[in-house]
Amino acid sequence: MCIRDRLGCVLSLDNGLGQKPPMGWNSWNKFACEINETLIQQTANRLVETGLAALGYVYVNLDDCWQLSRDINGYIVEDNNTFPSGIKALSDYVHSKGLKFGLYSDAGFLTCQKRPGGLMYERQDAQKYAEWEVDYLKYDNCYAFGIPVKWRYERMRNALNETGRPIFFSMCEWGQEDPANWAREYANSWRTTEDIYDAWVSFLDILDRQVEISHLGGPGGWNDPDMLEVGNGGMTTSEYEAHFALWALLKSPLLIGCDLTTMTEDTKRILMNEEIIELNQDDLGKSGVRLWQRQGEHGLYEVWVGELSGNELGVIMFNRGEETTQITVSYEELKWNGQHANVRDLYARQDLGLIAGELSFDVPSHSVKVLRVSQSHKQKSARSL
Repeated sequence: MCIRDRLGCVLSLDNGLGQKPPMGWNSWNKFACEINETLIQQTANRLVETGLAALGYVYVNLDDCWQLSRDINGYIVEDNNTFPSGIKALSDYVHSKGLKFGLYSDAGFLTCQKRPGGLMYERQDAQKYAEWEVDYLKYDNCYAFGIPVKWRYERMRNALNETGRPIFFSMCEWGQEDPANWAREYANSWRTTEDIYDAWVSFLDILDRQVEISHLGGPGGWNDPDMLEVGNGGMTTSEYEAHFALWALLKSPLLIGCDLTTMTEDTKRILMNEEIIELNQDDLGKSGVRLWQRQGEHGLYEVWVGELSGNELGVIMFNRGEETTQITVSYEELKWNGQHANVRDLYARQDLGLIAGELSFDVPSHSVKVLRVSQSHKQKSARSL
């Protein structure tokens, strides 16, 4: 049976997008409501000039506060003080750089910053987004006053489908009703938690909430533990390395949240590590899972593993503790078929050679060891997870 209402008859999200997690930039983590036309143009320029776009960071996404009101026919109106050329012109500018353009709205009567929301205006908004050639829509969850969440997101999903324009639909429901278990019919990605903030404790809290659901993401629909904080200054370099690598292995959307005009060399080194990006964009599309977590003398440590195409593994040893800790995981634990493997350290960009039996490394406090494990030349049979 089809779902039928005034927006038509649609079985499910039908845009063909999200075969791999999206990559790009979003304005909120760094700039919140302090956004304008010039900032977005500069960001688009920097994505290209730095080489970030060539690595896959192609979405330029405005978050809340670009919109101001509705016109007499109910169509959304941009804030002409901050976007004097209009959203269509800005979309054209972004597209002229070979990038994709994204906007934000809300499945409530108001956005979280009390701008006009999309509830009951889904058709007008979707038509306007298509007219503006929008490629990505982040859809938040404020000011809904108890109206059922599935009903609200279904309306926008159907309206977007009706336009005929492929628009990546990012459902920002904050994980309140366990969307990982049902949202694939509604969206290309779904937020699994409330907002991240730029601190070690926030990163850990959100990471822990992925443990039970990480396997539920996949091509066409991804778990979204929120945008990247790398480069915003609230964590150490090693903590940002852990944040980025674990988000990559989880197959999270990789949406940069810092100011691209002031990136440090460490920030660029982390965000532009193409070998870790490859973990995220791997053709197999299987999200990483936590293999185990253990209590050590100086704190918790754990191992995450993700199956990759070509019978390979991504392995992350993560030390949450306050002192350097030796972390060891056997090939048997990894369900690796064989007693030897070629191992590469992805942050060091160094081949570690053929290693037998187990992986064992000293991992500094609040740090990760990110490894890619592949078969030796003599090892032909595939392993299974």
